Amino acid sequence: MYTRLPAFVIGFHGCDQVVGESIIEGKSPMRRSENAHDWLGHGFYFWEGNRERALDWAKQQASQSGKAEKRITKPFVIGAIIDLGHCLNLLEQDALLLVKENHEALLTRTKLAGAQMPKNKPSGIDLDYVIRHLDCAVIEVLHENNKSSGGAPYDSVRAVFVEGTPLYQGAGFRARNHIQICVRTEQCIKGFFLPRT
Repeated sequence: MYTRLPAFVIGFHGCDQVVGESIIEGKSPMRRSENAHDWLGHGFYFWEGNRERALDWAKQQASQSGKAEKRITKPFVIGAIIDLGHCLNLLEQDALLLVKENHEALLTRTKLAGAQMPKNKPSGIDLDYVIRHLDCAVIEVLHENNKSSGGAPYDSVRAVFVEGTPLYQGAGFRARNHIQICVRTEQCIKGFFLPRT
């Protein structure tokens, strides 16, 4: 009932400067992410209202010297105007319960197949579970089950990512907390822009 948020949101995406400028100029489309560790499932990823975090991510990617496929040489950020449409908003209780139910469905499916459940794990950089194979699998099963039951497809997924070290001793706030959006329906991205610094 409340899956449509009433306004557009501004999202930021970290990338290489050549790629970002090409997207803004309309010369090439944004690339959809379909990694097995994409925690909100497959789609186009943005930091909601957080240009600095998008730039931080792009800088981190550029600094990974041992990475075989280094896609970012000059860190850059593009902005996007996003209509979340029919949103799986993981800041709402009903959506969280739906995710939990679909975890159970994945668990049952995996046991019947005699396979191993995917697992979330930390990167080498910090202790946070940033490589989210399990979460990605659960979200993708949720989308499959929603489609097979005749539900309206979700255009986007939105969630809080608690990340980083505590801001101070005993803090509940973390240094890299953010809200992330995964847009599944490309038409929900209404336009791209070069953000002001």
